[in-house]
Amino acid sequence: MNLIDAKNSLQKRKKRKRIGRGAGSGHGKTSGKGMNGANSRSGNETRLLFEGGQMPLFRRIPKRGFNNPFKKKYTIMNVKDFENFDTGTRVDIQKLQDSRLIRSAKYDLKVLGEGKLTKSLTIVAHKFSETAITKIKEAGGEVETLS
Repeated sequence: MNLIDAKNSLQKRKKRKRIGRGAGSGHGKTSGKGMNGANSRSGNETRLLFEGGQMPLFRRIPKRGFNNPFKKKYTIMNVKDFENFDTGTRVDIQKLQDSRLIRSAKYDLKVLGEGKLTKSLTIVAHKFSETAITKIKEAGGEVETLS
């Protein structure tokens, strides 16, 4: 190793490769782009997911129906799931999360009417089915709807 080599290695940044500047540049003729083909030409930008003329994957996979991107998603709970709570408790999303009945509050909460409820609870949710409302009120509880 020579002293000249040591000085070269202390450069902070590598020099930019200036292609297309003639034969004397060290990147002459094909400018480091190889021989023929679309990639050697200027203005070539292949689109995302381009597979070189092969039928693309997203066109090969069968599609059916319609996926609504604006569909409202709900975390669904049944009336029977509230039996674990003590009488007179106000059950909201945070309380359900703390008791690990739901994982996260990412989606709105909807209460359905499957099962029995024997305790009077105040249940707070975004939506209720009609049977859920009747079962909660029959047990002496209250229903609070979030907007």
